[in-house]
Amino acid sequence: MMRINDRQLQRLAKQMGLKTQELDAVEVLITGKEKDYVVKNPKVTLMEVQGQKVLQIIGDISEKDKEKLPFKEEDIELVMQQTGVEREEAIKALKEANGEPAEAIISIMKNHGPH
Repeated sequence: MMRINDRQLQRLAKQMGLKTQELDAVEVLITGKEKDYVVKNPKVTLMEVQGQKVLQIIGDISEKDKEKLPFKEEDIELVMQQTGVEREEAIKALKEANGEPAEAIISIMKNHGPH
């Protein structure tokens, strides 16, 4: 079996019109619908082929289940937009307001004032 070293691979990729670039990443977080994925010690390569960008990520991957929230994503975004708070604070306010966005917004504005 023939082995190709990195230099030969880069030359071959360049001939095929493939541009590659190593990205200096410390950690990669992929936010999914059901789970989040964290890649520690990543080696990230950005490749561009015919105008399309592709990321190749190699590293130590761990999965984290998402907390199931009793209210909709739209409600979280609404509270964030109306009050200017971060996601965590909007979720906390919605939990305290039993999932009612209007009550959560009023509560945050009482505590912080209009943003």
